[in-house]
Amino acid sequence: MPPAPLRLVFMGTAELSCASLEKLATDARFHLVAVITQPDKPRGRDLKLQPPPVKMVAQRLNLPVLQPLKARDPLFLETLRAHQPDLIVVVAYGQILPQTLLELPRFGCVNVHTSLLPKYRGAAPIQWAIANGEAETGVTIMKMDAGLDTGPILSVRPTPILPSDNSALLHDRLARLGAELLAETIPDFVAGRISPQPQPAAGHTYAAKIKKEDGKIDWHRPAREVWNRARAFNPWPGAFTYLASREPQGGAPTSHGAIVNKPVLLKIWQLEVVAGQGTPGEILAADQRGIVVACGESAVLILELQREGGRRLPAKAFLAGHPLQPGDRFQ
Repeated sequence: MPPAPLRLVFMGTAELSCASLEKLATDARFHLVAVITQPDKPRGRDLKLQPPPVKMVAQRLNLPVLQPLKARDPLFLETLRAHQPDLIVVVAYGQILPQTLLELPRFGCVNVHTSLLPKYRGAAPIQWAIANGEAETGVTIMKMDAGLDTGPILSVRPTPILPSDNSALLHDRLARLGAELLAETIPDFVAGRISPQPQPAAGHTYAAKIKKEDGKIDWHRPAREVWNRARAFNPWPGAFTYLASREPQGGAPTSHGAIVNKPVLLKIWQLEVVAGQGTPGEILAADQRGIVVACGESAVLILELQREGGRRLPAKAFLAGHPLQPGDRFQ
């Protein structure tokens, strides 16, 4: 007779969590007794309450959902204890969990983290791994402790960071890898076939939460750094820059229709590293290939961009409506 399914509670909120929830919910070795997620939040212009992605997946799978305001609330902890979980699985939940919760299940709590710990502990490991030019990243399954991503490691699965990757593509790949590794790791962990290994004392780094200003391009950086950061911050907050105002001679408007009164905000969607040299931010060429901009070292070729309030366009189409000239400046 097969053993009874392991009683799991799943805690997650963000899109990253959804692949792991679906994987566990469709595996006969596990019985999901509850899904814990953050409360619905107002979004959009009308501030209508919107459920988190995990809640929508849980409802589709007919799983019971709890949405406590705080995970440390005593009434919530009593409700959780009544579910008698063998193990709690945490993926991108969004709150620091109290020690009383970590100790509640028979086998403790395990977490899926999207980096090769101890590198990139914290809120934004995917973006900073790309921004810093790492050749690879991966997922780590760890047994949680009271620290921030400091718990002992149960399993690791690396993946290369491809030149074609941005944070959205890498996010989706790591979500799938994490789900697969989680389903493989849990049975071996609860059976005692995996011994949690302390994280190395050396080599830890911190991945701070992404801020909107992180997307502003610093043209004094080497071209490869500009390229890495543009990929890292796609889709949010996006790499952006400003086209310096170009004053018309004699007070007359420019013939090519450029706005001259104030800098123009441009979002840069796609670029690549090319040869070139000039003052950082200087446009070296603007032609059929795209827009070549000098960096602190070498240059980048902008292939796709978007003016504030406009559509996302290939550089060739953008230039047809907004001509740029060598010597114009981004700032």
